Amino acid sequence: MKLLFIEDEPVLLEEMVNYFSSNGCICEQAKNYDQAMIKINSHRYDGIVVDITLPDGSGMDLIPQIRSTQSDTGIMIVSAKNSLGDKIQGLNTGADDYLTKPFYLEELNARINALYRRKSLKGNEIITFDNFSIDTGSKELYYNDLPINLTKKEFLLLIYFVINKNRVVGKASIAEHIWGDNYGDADNFDAIYVHLMNLRKKLIQVSGKDYIKTVWGMGYKFVS
Repeated sequence: MKLLFIEDEPVLLEEMVNYFSSNGCICEQAKNYDQAMIKINSHRYDGIVVDITLPDGSGMDLIPQIRSTQSDTGIMIVSAKNSLGDKIQGLNTGADDYLTKPFYLEELNARINALYRRKSLKGNEIITFDNFSIDTGSKELYYNDLPINLTKKEFLLLIYFVINKNRVVGKASIAEHIWGDNYGDADNFDAIYVHLMNLRKKLIQVSGKDYIKTVWGMGYKFVS
């Protein structure tokens, strides 16, 4: 899961990024309105956590911009404002959920996972294809109920392919999803090849099928 945290409190921002990164998420951050606009217009996210009060603008004004370009992204407002009016305004603007500060990171995690399942995974915690099943909660893959050992990057790559099944995805899109914008515009995609090759090998080894097709000059397509 790729997340963007828009928050001007440095301690809280660091805590959220560290917590979700340790749980296998790709985390990016914006400390003000302008940084957030650049991120939103440049990259796609599975979930965005927005603070209402930013030093150079209102997080509430970011929500319509997110919705106009990323309709399937889960938007979570976190704010010290606890009035019913603020909550109604945030939800009516396009946010999916509203969490009042202070909060437990475990609760934020549960709510973001719920949004992710509802929007990206169509409400399913278990995704199946052929004889494979993916448990998105425990981040495990099974083939005929037998566990298949995947690394964190291989699991993220598999989820990305399954969500985009039968669509061609380019190497740059894969790199951005797996590593975030820290991967930059590097021309060297050796890391992608390695993870993709290992994932492909593991799927073929247990099933005898090659699900990841190379589309020359364009990228890859997951076909089941």
